[in-house]
Amino acid sequence: MKPALEVRRLGVVRYADGLELQQQLVDRRRAGEIPDQLLLLQHPHVLTVGVKKDSGLSNIVATSDRLRALGVDVHETGRGGDVTYHGPGQIVGYPILDLRPDRCDVHRYVRDLEDVMIRVSADFGIEATRVPGLTGVWVRAEKLGAIGVRIARWVTSHGFAFNVNVDLEYFKLIVPCGIQGRGVTSLEQLLGRVVPLEVVESSFINHFAGVFERELRQEVVGSPPVVGPGFRLHARSALRRDSP
Repeated sequence: MKPALEVRRLGVVRYADGLELQQQLVDRRRAGEIPDQLLLLQHPHVLTVGVKKDSGLSNIVATSDRLRALGVDVHETGRGGDVTYHGPGQIVGYPILDLRPDRCDVHRYVRDLEDVMIRVSADFGIEATRVPGLTGVWVRAEKLGAIGVRIARWVTSHGFAFNVNVDLEYFKLIVPCGIQGRGVTSLEQLLGRVVPLEVVESSFINHFAGVFERELRQEVVGSPPVVGPGFRLHARSALRRDSP
């Protein structure tokens, strides 16, 4: 029998609240109180810095005043990786999985997350690939989906970020993932149209269950969104209005 997977579509969640929820679910998963979880959500504008703290902070190129004017928070976090941006129009996935007994391999876990994003991209006619030596999924030299994970006693947290209709201008505030010389893209930019987030989420649920060999037990939809003070529905106009 396949392990069960419970999916939670959470809407817009403040980053700090998302961290707290993950920790609660990690503790409950480790205790065997709940099945494996997949959280799908968006964050208000935020820059997150991984365990490479010093290099991550140095890869924030915007000034503190600029970030405040745009309503962009900065959070240090326990995931792997450098600095990245999260915001409206980007699907963030936080799998809370117990990898025991047969998937206790960090590299396999990251490759499996990439495989999920590659399959989701293909559903929309996009050929995304891996790049040797780098994580995430790419369309030519531009990153479409990023990965930053934490695994403690083989229970996972943090996860992936996939650009759907996100305003790519916000990535200019940083050197994304600390990688020089490569860009960032989105489904909207590649397809030339806005893509409904709920359709992309459904693709993620399908392919995540397939790649990780999980049985979808329950899907929680419509949880009240938690919107931070920096969140703007019209992110593009907000950025351009604040630009000098």
